[in-house]
Amino acid sequence: MRHGEVENPDGVLYGRLAGYHLSELGRRMADRVAEHLAARDVTYVCASPLERAQETATPIAKAHGLDLASDERLIEAENVFQGKTFGVGDGALRRPENWKHLFNPLRPSWGEPYVDQVVRMMGALSAAKDRARGHEAVLVSHQLPIWIVRSYVEKRRLWHDPRKRQCTLASLTSFTYRGDKIVSVGYTEPARDLVPAHLLAGAKPAKGQAKGQGQGKAFGA
Repeated sequence: MRHGEVENPDGVLYGRLAGYHLSELGRRMADRVAEHLAARDVTYVCASPLERAQETATPIAKAHGLDLASDERLIEAENVFQGKTFGVGDGALRRPENWKHLFNPLRPSWGEPYVDQVVRMMGALSAAKDRARGHEAVLVSHQLPIWIVRSYVEKRRLWHDPRKRQCTLASLTSFTYRGDKIVSVGYTEPARDLVPAHLLAGAKPAKGQAKGQGQGKAFGA
């Protein structure tokens, strides 16, 4: 699961920074998904250590009477632009001193290599599969790592147009195992009606909208 909406009035790329919590809307998203999953056979709930992921996972764990676990492997992708703004026309990408980080989008050169994200996310999935074998597990992570591990499983290239990621706020990307092998991938948006239109998967940021606040952001969420 991707976490819910974050309180981010300055539109910064918060990345792994501490202190970024769910907005009121984000809490409603988390509650909606908890309701959606209430009847599922969930026996393990785990989240990235970042506040927004922990707060998203809490109502799900509570609904199933489970303790919430944490796994560092579910954390947001590392990024050199962390803490900077990415508003259309006035953000960090217009500054020449930042262009040195953009020379290789295939790796990518501005942050954690895609391959490294695959390794850690596959490890987290495997651990959750073992903890909940025969049942279901819910892991709460972040847009870019979720999309990268899905792309790997579905045998797509890892470098991509970030505007085309199918990973809306509070969405569920489901991996079904048969034994120790992933046999299918699913995607649902239980809180879709709560997500502002410009934040839906594939939407382009509105003019003047900070990309750090929306789905169109190039570097994670």
